[in-house]
Amino acid sequence: MIFGDIPVGEAAGAILAHSVRLKGGSFKKGRVLSAEDVAALAAAGIDTVTAARLEPGDVGEDEAAHRIAKAAAGDNVEVAAPFTGRCNLIAATAGVLVMDRDRVDRVNLVDEAVTLATLPAYDVVEPRQMVATVKIVPFALSGRIVERCEEILREGPPLVRVSALRPRRVGLIQTRLAGMKESIFDKTTEVINARLAALGCPPAIERRCDHEEAAVARDIRAMLEAGAELLMIVGASAITDRRDVIPAAVEAAGGTVEHLGMPVDPGNLLLLGRHGATPVLGLPGCARSPKPNG
Repeated sequence: MIFGDIPVGEAAGAILAHSVRLKGGSFKKGRVLSAEDVAALAAAGIDTVTAARLEPGDVGEDEAAHRIAKAAAGDNVEVAAPFTGRCNLIAATAGVLVMDRDRVDRVNLVDEAVTLATLPAYDVVEPRQMVATVKIVPFALSGRIVERCEEILREGPPLVRVSALRPRRVGLIQTRLAGMKESIFDKTTEVINARLAALGCPPAIERRCDHEEAAVARDIRAMLEAGAELLMIVGASAITDRRDVIPAAVEAAGGTVEHLGMPVDPGNLLLLGRHGATPVLGLPGCARSPKPNG
């Protein structure tokens, strides 16, 4: 791409680099100057303009952005119409964003003319929410740069996709210790059900029991028999060890504890487990609050 000051008389077909004010209006940057535009500029006493011209093999900013965005888009992601060198990728449904951070970085390292930004991996997104954007910095760039970006994006599965949310039947177990008010459990149920509703799930099946291994194990089995596809256990006391009540109950019921602890605050004391194909979550105490956590 050729970029610089051009005599107005030679500017027809060039891309205006900066907006120009004229009496009664203005020409915005990015405008492809026509013969009539050139005449208007000359009549206004303007001798030169800063503009760009494409060279053989160059690709305009909109086409380049659109091609790269199309190569990046996967399931449940729509490619919007490009404008001013930008092309947005939009979620077609509610779901979880899945993306490949390594390839995003590799695309951004191809050339400074290309920028690709995404939301963080595993963000929950809403329909019509922007999940990624491609912006071409100059008015045009070499077609070889676009081709290299496309090659990287097509090396594996689509770079950006949305895994659609699917309703699940959730079982909620709350344990109690002596002296705990029933209102604590009621409020927790309300908070959990609000989160489930936001994800398109029905209210949880619920059981409450004493904070004892045998009682929790019994309720885990009962929830599975009732058809729960995900189990959440909120303990009266936080889990402090794999041998504590809730992890011990998961194993006593025939399940396994896969991991205890998560590097996030609040929410460190999260337990991940499984009973056959059914995920089991031992929730941290902060899950009782409607505030974001975990």
